Amino acid sequence: MKQRLIRILSFAVLLSTNFNAQTFNNFFRTKDRPDNLEDFDLKKFSYGFYLAANNFDYKMVLNPTYGMDGNQNLVESKATYSFGAGLIGKMRLNEFLDLRVEPGLHFVQRDLTFNTFDHINELYPNGVLLPNGTYSQVITDLNETYTKRIVKSTYIDIPILLEVHGDRWYNSRPYAAAGIDYLVNLQSNQTSEDDNLLNTFRTTTHNFGWSAEIGIQFYFSRFKLTPAIRGTFFTNNELVADKAETPPYWTPAISTMQTRAFMLVLKFE
Repeated sequence: MKQRLIRILSFAVLLSTNFNAQTFNNFFRTKDRPDNLEDFDLKKFSYGFYLAANNFDYKMVLNPTYGMDGNQNLVESKATYSFGAGLIGKMRLNEFLDLRVEPGLHFVQRDLTFNTFDHINELYPNGVLLPNGTYSQVITDLNETYTKRIVKSTYIDIPILLEVHGDRWYNSRPYAAAGIDYLVNLQSNQTSEDDNLLNTFRTTTHNFGWSAEIGIQFYFSRFKLTPAIRGTFFTNNELVADKAETPPYWTPAISTMQTRAFMLVLKFE
């Protein structure tokens, strides 16, 4: 009886070990097999499009005389959420590297508030002396026409990104990308003859920056879907100064102003 019990237990252990080994091997063989679009990433060129939810804001360095009162910032920027869309062009470099060009169009709005009036009027009650020997206008009857600026921008964004990715796992693959951007602001007002005295805030038309992105590529039977997070940071000063005779309530309060943007991107290839 004892020997029979030992044989039964030995057979059960052997059967269990064999079953577990087969299950283990089948599981990992299934996990490593690229079921969907197996040859998609072997193409030299591929194309697609993307949609983006954006959050654009200004990073500002304020002038210590006009833009700050002690440690208090007198100019505030409020970001709003917006959207964008674009096209994707990809060139395969090797097994782990791709070169991507993703031109897009982004519609942006930012709200600027200038709390500089009381401070500057206290410093210069008769106005600021201008190069021509006259004094700038003093504005005391404050309303939102003077203190608020709604800055609308339409950016044509042309980023060139180098993408590095890992191996496929099931039907997914993580990646990271970084590169440079050239951005044209179609609503910059750079060449406008009006400035903030006439309620026109001016910025540069041609801009440069860099981007960084992380995401996961998911492979379906007919297309590849990629949710990603991207950050874009301008490197040039976008501010266009007001005219010399305009009071220093607005652009003189800002030393540099650069866009920083964060995007949630959905790519379809």
